[in-house]
Amino acid sequence: MRQCKGWSVVLLVLLGLGSLAQKLPTRDEGLFQMQIRDKSLFHDSSVIPDGAEISGYLFRDTPKRYYFVVEEDNTPLSVTVTPCDAPLEWKLTLQELPEEASGEGSGEPEPLDQQKQQVTVDEGTELFTYKGNDVESYVATSTPSGLYQLELLSTEKDSHFKVYATTTPESDQPYPELPYDPRVDVTSLGRTTVTLAWKPTPTGFLMGQPVQYCVVINKEHNFKSMCAAEAKISADDAFMMVPKPGRDFSPFDFSHFGFVPSDNGFSKDRGLTSNKISRAYTIKPKSSDIQKVCIGNKNIYTVAELKPDTQYYFDVFAVNSATNTSTAYVGTFARTKEEARQKTVELKDGKVSDVFIKRKGSKFLRFAPVSSHQRVTLFVHTCLDSVQVQVRRDGKLLLSQNVEGVRQFQLRGKPKAKYLIRLRGSRKGASTLKVLATTKPSSKQPFPSLPEDTRIKAFDKLRTCSSVTVAWLGTQDRNKYCIYRKEVAENYGEEQRRREQNQCAGPETRRKSEKVLCKYFHSPNLQKAVTTETIAGLEPGKTYLLDVYVVGHSGHSVKYQSKLVKTRKYC
Repeated sequence: MRQCKGWSVVLLVLLGLGSLAQKLPTRDEGLFQMQIRDKSLFHDSSVIPDGAEISGYLFRDTPKRYYFVVEEDNTPLSVTVTPCDAPLEWKLTLQELPEEASGEGSGEPEPLDQQKQQVTVDEGTELFTYKGNDVESYVATSTPSGLYQLELLSTEKDSHFKVYATTTPESDQPYPELPYDPRVDVTSLGRTTVTLAWKPTPTGFLMGQPVQYCVVINKEHNFKSMCAAEAKISADDAFMMVPKPGRDFSPFDFSHFGFVPSDNGFSKDRGLTSNKISRAYTIKPKSSDIQKVCIGNKNIYTVAELKPDTQYYFDVFAVNSATNTSTAYVGTFARTKEEARQKTVELKDGKVSDVFIKRKGSKFLRFAPVSSHQRVTLFVHTCLDSVQVQVRRDGKLLLSQNVEGVRQFQLRGKPKAKYLIRLRGSRKGASTLKVLATTKPSSKQPFPSLPEDTRIKAFDKLRTCSSVTVAWLGTQDRNKYCIYRKEVAENYGEEQRRREQNQCAGPETRRKSEKVLCKYFHSPNLQKAVTTETIAGLEPGKTYLLDVYVVGHSGHSVKYQSKLVKTRKYC
């Protein structure tokens, strides 16, 4: 009883309950021992409760100490420390006190300052030390009664951590047990998918505890604990928020550590709350390539939507849904397969190539000019949906853009250079397009030269009941322009126009009745390269679709962006 009283006095000093008094009062020893066992009294303290995992936070180069009471000799003891953000240094010691420090219940108590000095001067007996980022445990089958001190230090950066201590390790089993083979196996590997499999934990089907599995995928390295992965995902999605400097961040701050507080601020249920995840869900990072997916009790999972020819790291964690504690399997890594090499289409200088791309498919075109050149002109004319165009010169990326309609690109040349053009189709449907690459001057190109802006401008103030006036830009090259009109319904919209019209179809596909006129036009001064045309003979209050085609020397035509106009109903 004398020794137990000694630990009680020390614990009381650490809790600071007597800080307002100079002398320690006498007390009922039985009541005090009962209070020690009540974990709710450890709120705002550094005492580790027996049989519950706590979470904490370390500021860099600032050690933190926790205390744990073993009341009887020959008691088993297990202490587990889980680093999260960074490697930790931690040390477990058994505090020794002088015999006179035990403090009898009767007689004159010692001054408080003198008792504090007795606790802090003696560093105690060192039992275990560790430095690293592994989940490490100290386990002893028999320990003496006393006050145990756990000191933690992070020298790299501010860091989260978790601590679990128990005097009944055989019956507690807070962490899910790993199977005899704890490895994660890759059973199937594709260009964008990887299938994982692992043996189930005995904790679930043998012990009847609620266990689920969480899979973490990233491109950097494997993780040794769940909290390390959560800390990497982001502070918002991790298991707790980073405390503000200067705040006493207690391991029993209920609002931060998942306890359910009652009206008086203490928890009726001393265990951790159950953050059950019955359905599969994903925590996506804000700015990093890491995912966490919890999949229930399945032990096979296929990771999809990966990038081809990319190395990924996969970790599996068995999570006790009742306590939210977890155990890491031995992670693995794998590189997805390369994309299937497609046949590359060779482009001939100055000749138009028709290209068909399946929905979400890709095509590769190669252009290798025979002669030395200063620049390359690339025409891309999409007929249906938009297409992503990517051009590399000798491996160097020159451009990457989405193209809809017709676009002309000027690429800087280089002697003996080779150009690789990648065309990626739309998700909406198949794509057809015309592509031309040439080093020849514009006067000898089959495609007509185009201005940067291919829109048709309608002048609202010049609208009448029977006519509209429009304008469009030209170039310095003399080209033939043909304008066509077509009456459409009043609710005719842009989406309907895109669905119905093939942008590559030329004026030869139009009815003769829709033709308004054809004319030649050019201007040496690009600032003045604009032409206007008044389209007459229209019906009042009707909607018309106007198209302008520019025809090249070899007969290839390009359509400007269609324009919807409406005549006035009353004049």
